[in-house]
Parts: sequence; C-alpha cells; structure tokens
Amino acid sequence: MGREVEAVLTRKKHMITARIDSIIEEADAKALTRELAAQADVVIEFALAKDIEERVSLYAEYGIPAVIATTGWNDRLAVIRQRIEKSSIGVVYGSNFSVGMNIFWQLVSRAAQIIGNFPEYDILAYEIHHKRKQDSPSGTAKTIGSLILEQHPVKDSIVTEKLDRAIKENELHIASVRGGYVPGTHTVLLDSAADTIELTHNVRDRSGLALGAVTAAEWIIGKKGFFEFKDVIDLMLQTGR
Repeated sequence: MGREVEAVLTRKKHMITARIDSIIEEADAKALTRELAAQADVVIEFALAKDIEERVSLYAEYGIPAVIATTGWNDRLAVIRQRIEKSSIGVVYGSNFSVGMNIFWQLVSRAAQIIGNFPEYDILAYEIHHKRKQDSPSGTAKTIGSLILEQHPVKDSIVTEKLDRAIKENELHIASVRGGYVPGTHTVLLDSAADTIELTHNVRDRSGLALGAVTAAEWIIGKKGFFEFKDVIDLMLQTGR
C-alpha cells in the first residue's frame, strides 16, 4: 500500500517528505522523527495495528495531522479518539478508504432499511481476502454489519464465528474467507424463498484505497478533530471540497 500511495502522490504532484518503514530496505527512515514531522504537512499510515497508540501519540506530540488507514484497532478507538481530541491535530480514520466502498455502504444501508419492511427476506454477508490479511473479519465487514444493524428492525447482533446451530432471527451472520491473492470481495445477500438480491463490491486493485487516503490527507490539513472517512466523504459532497 505504501507504494500505491507513493504512486498517487507522485501523479498528483505532491512532494513526499519520507517513506517510513521499519523493514523495507528502500525506505527513507525506520520511524517517524520530530525532524521529519516538521518537514511534512500530513502522515498517511498503512501499517499493522500493533503499535497504533504509540504512533498516534507521536502524531499528537509532533503536531502533525494524520490519515490512519490501518485497520484492526476498533477495541482502542475510544482511547485514541480521546488522545486526538485533546491534541491540536486532525485525524481521518476508516475501515476502508475506497470511494467505491463508501458508495457500497450507502447502498447496503438503504437495502437493509427497505427489506426490514418485508419479513420474508433475511440478510447475511460474507467477505473474501488474500492470505496475508491480518484481521478477520475485516474492518470493512464490521462496518457493513454495523450499518445493517442500524437500519434493520430485527437484526441486533453480529455473529462472525462458525455456527453449529440454526441462526437466530435477531442474528446477522458475517462469514470471512482467507486465501490466495484476492484484494477484497464483500457481498451482502437479501434472500427469500422466492429470490435473492445480491450486492457485491469487488476490488480490482489497491489503487482506489490509495487515492482515497490521499484525498483524505488533502482534506485534513488545517483541520482539528477526529473524523471517520465515510463522514469526510459526506462532508465533501455537501461542501464541494
């Protein structure tokens, strides 16, 4: 993803201050320093979730806004939000930075609202990701589940593990498959005895994620606060920027 982001930044004629990676040899630095932060306008992060609290603390300390495209840290969301809201910086985070996925989420939300009026239909979801994907279910799948629960009058609980029993009416089953080199496929099924409606988002490559992250980086400069990317998309549509 770092290379994808670099390609988008170069195409949009932005200057890259430093490419930071603790492992890749061609990186410009192993870690973010105060000196590097002082030369940059914003940080774009695609990383593992393991040390995210430490990285966010550095962004706040160095006074540099950030786009956090790392996933798998929802359990620490409240703590990180509090840290950012006490700082002087702005942060955009999200489970998926694809503009297409954000459109897909809106379609899923509306579909869940509609079929809530038709008890003949059940709703379920599944995702497929490449074998190196670190989290399961993905942050994207969790967002899909949350959107469905917000709109559906019966579903109020998400089940992600294997079921050895009949699913309950109030449960939403989200299954995850990992293997191969699939960039990412997410499907929501609206199913009745008579027919099936299928909503699917397929990622062709990762350039769309990079473009979304760069768009968020352009937007967050000069702003303060903690923003989710799907809300940033809505704000950009409302204000035209």
